[in-house]
Amino acid sequence: MSKTVDFKKSIQALNEQDLQARIKEDELRLKKLEFAHAISPLENPMSIRGLRRELARLKTELKKKQLSA
Repeated sequence: MSKTVDFKKSIQALNEQDLQARIKEDELRLKKLEFAHAISPLENPMSIRGLRRELARLKTELKKKQLSA
Protein backbone atom coordinates (compact mmCIF):
# COMPACT_ATOMS: atom_id res chain seq x y z
CA MET A 1 0.00 0.00 0.00
CA SER A 2 1.29 3.46 -0.79
CA LYS A 3 2.40 5.96 1.79
CA THR A 4 -0.38 8.42 0.90
CA VAL A 5 -3.15 5.87 1.37
CA ASP A 6 -1.76 4.94 4.78
CA PHE A 7 -1.55 8.63 5.71
CA LYS A 8 -5.14 9.29 4.62
CA LYS A 9 -6.43 6.33 6.63
CA SER A 10 -4.52 7.44 9.71
CA ILE A 11 -5.88 11.00 9.62
CA GLN A 12 -9.44 9.82 9.10
CA ALA A 13 -9.25 8.14 12.49
CA LEU A 14 -8.31 11.41 14.28
CA ASN A 15 -10.87 13.69 15.89
CA GLU A 16 -11.04 17.48 15.34
CA GLN A 17 -8.83 18.43 18.30
CA ASP A 18 -6.12 15.96 17.27
CA LEU A 19 -6.24 17.26 13.69
CA GLN A 20 -5.91 20.88 14.85
CA ALA A 21 -2.95 19.97 17.06
CA ARG A 22 -1.28 18.09 14.22
CA ILE A 23 -1.86 21.03 11.84
CA LYS A 24 -0.25 23.50 14.26
CA GLU A 25 2.69 21.16 14.79
CA ASP A 26 3.23 20.65 11.05
CA GLU A 27 2.90 24.39 10.31
CA LEU A 28 5.65 25.08 12.82
CA ARG A 29 7.78 22.33 11.30
CA LEU A 30 7.21 23.83 7.82
CA LYS A 31 8.27 27.30 8.98
CA LYS A 32 11.46 25.89 10.50
CA LEU A 33 12.19 23.90 7.36
CA GLU A 34 11.66 26.92 5.08
CA PHE A 35 13.83 29.08 7.34
CA ALA A 36 16.61 26.48 7.33
CA HIS A 37 16.35 26.26 3.54
CA ALA A 38 16.64 30.05 3.20
CA ILE A 39 19.84 30.07 5.25
CA SER A 40 21.51 27.12 3.57
CA PRO A 41 19.97 24.83 0.94
CA LEU A 42 18.45 21.65 2.28
CA GLU A 43 19.77 18.30 1.18
CA ASN A 44 16.26 17.35 0.05
CA PRO A 45 14.18 20.46 -0.75
CA MET A 46 11.31 18.24 -1.93
CA SER A 47 10.55 17.57 1.74
CA ILE A 48 9.06 21.09 1.89
CA ARG A 49 6.60 20.20 -0.87
CA GLY A 50 5.69 16.94 0.84
CA LEU A 51 5.03 18.71 4.12
CA ARG A 52 2.87 21.35 2.40
CA ARG A 53 0.80 18.62 0.78
CA GLU A 54 0.48 16.78 4.09
CA LEU A 55 -0.79 20.00 5.69
CA ALA A 56 -3.34 20.45 2.90
CA ARG A 57 -4.61 16.91 3.44
CA LEU A 58 -4.93 17.52 7.17
CA LYS A 59 -6.82 20.78 6.63
CA THR A 60 -9.13 19.11 4.11
CA GLU A 61 -9.94 16.30 6.53
CA LEU A 62 -10.59 18.83 9.32
CA LYS A 63 -12.95 20.79 7.08
CA LYS A 64 -14.84 17.59 6.18
CA LYS A 65 -15.28 16.75 9.86
CA GLN A 66 -16.46 20.29 10.69
CA LEU A 67 -19.00 20.30 7.86
CA SER A 68 -20.40 16.89 8.73
CA ALA A 69 -20.87 17.76 12.40
